[in-house]
Amino acid sequence: MRQIVFDLETTGFKFSEGHRIVEIGGVEMVNGAVTGRNFHTYVNPERDMPMGAYEVHGLSAEFLRDKPLFKDPCVAEAFLEFVGDAQLVAHNGIGFDLPFLNAELGAAGLRLLPKDNIVDTLHLARRKFPGAPASLDALCARFSIDTSIRERDGHGALLDSKLLATVYIELTGGLQAGLDFKREDSASGGEGRVNGGRAPARQRPQALPSLVTDAERAAHEAFVAELGDDAVWKKAAAG
Repeated sequence: MRQIVFDLETTGFKFSEGHRIVEIGGVEMVNGAVTGRNFHTYVNPERDMPMGAYEVHGLSAEFLRDKPLFKDPCVAEAFLEFVGDAQLVAHNGIGFDLPFLNAELGAAGLRLLPKDNIVDTLHLARRKFPGAPASLDALCARFSIDTSIRERDGHGALLDSKLLATVYIELTGGLQAGLDFKREDSASGGEGRVNGGRAPARQRPQALPSLVTDAERAAHEAFVAELGDDAVWKKAAAG
């Protein structure tokens, strides 16, 4: 399975209020493993930079002035090509990243990314740790993920994408990198497969000994004896 973990930096919270994307970062994952293939670009927002946004990501209007526009092929079309048909992963992606990105794509006359194809790690974290802080920083702290570069250099779309990829792996139970049952079936010639699918589980050479003690067994038998002849336990034993 191919996934793209991505992050945006913007001039503000809503495209409808005139805010624009200023940085896009993306990290490719295949079968739960980060591949090392990334996407990154700065974007000229064609507007000023509010101080509040600048204090978050440190990208000034002056720095961005000579960067490509979102509609330039090296930005929007290049990102769409990088994504392809992969599943998207983003933190607050349903509420912010995907709507913002699709607003920019729509304004540029390009195809939108499907709303049913994104995993929102903010929602995952809130379900897994209800009531606990669920920001990217808080999750990195919870999973002991090193954020020293972020603390020194501030937010960045590619850096945050890399951190989020690590967080996502932790949130989903530490996916085993490279585990591919289809590939293993193919390599083994599909021997022993059942119903055209996965091979049956290997059986133990010997059954495990019972963990019930003699005292527990005697106590259970005495309890069942007091239940009468119509007791379910007696019918099951007789069957």
